[in-house]
Amino acid sequence: MTGQLTPHGAEKVRLRGLAALRTPAPATATAVLVPGYTGSKEDFAPLLDGLADGGFRAVAIDLPGQFESPGPPDEKAYLPSALGSVVAELVADVEGPVVLLGHSYGGLVARAAVLAGAPVVGLTLLDSGPGELPDGARRRALGAGEPVLRTSGLDEVYRVREQVSARSPMWAAMPADLKEFLRLRFLASSPVGLLGMADGLRTEPDLVDALAATGVPTLVVAGEWDDAWSVAAQREMAARLGAPFELIRGAAHSPNTENPAALLRVLLRAWREWLG
Repeated sequence: MTGQLTPHGAEKVRLRGLAALRTPAPATATAVLVPGYTGSKEDFAPLLDGLADGGFRAVAIDLPGQFESPGPPDEKAYLPSALGSVVAELVADVEGPVVLLGHSYGGLVARAAVLAGAPVVGLTLLDSGPGELPDGARRRALGAGEPVLRTSGLDEVYRVREQVSARSPMWAAMPADLKEFLRLRFLASSPVGLLGMADGLRTEPDLVDALAATGVPTLVVAGEWDDAWSVAAQREMAARLGAPFELIRGAAHSPNTENPAALLRVLLRAWREWLG
């Protein structure tokens, strides 16, 4: 199995009402992993055992409205600031030092958690950006998908997504069981949550200076072929933060599933330095 279906030793738990995958204790620290738009805790499946072997208890979550986590009926509850408060409360419940990682939209949420006072020893922004999603295919897809979701529902949106995905060689090569998981996960999403997060992706302000002012150590990581926020924009964000920047070769927007071994090496090296 590959990607989100990678076997691992984590258990399914609920933390503050959120579905999560948690590796066994003991560990020297905990890594809280926050997925992106249309994602879930399973996006980090290829990293879980490696993090545990490296001394970190991994806690990968479904944000409210994602997959197996229920969410509220208000679209504004899915903006980064609101979800960041949820993550900050979860982090505060974790014993011992915590490192926080956010992927894509999850990076905007994780940043908001730090700005809300989440007690972390460091923050990793993975294929995320300084603010709203720039012009490009991903942003255009959000705009095109919104009226379909509002009028026709999740099934029709996924049908259109599958038609577009079918043009990709990566989709053609994907195992059938993984395709089925991605379908079921999307259909389990909260429509209100998808609309609210899509709004966040198109409106989030640049808060890099505010994050820098917190003094929280930060690491910026990007796949070399990222097609959401450009690699150049992420490199510039790292410079503004005074943070190291790492490029993951052989990966696009999701190094956690596209080149997890290389990503794991980068994460463990940086996180161990933060812990001294």
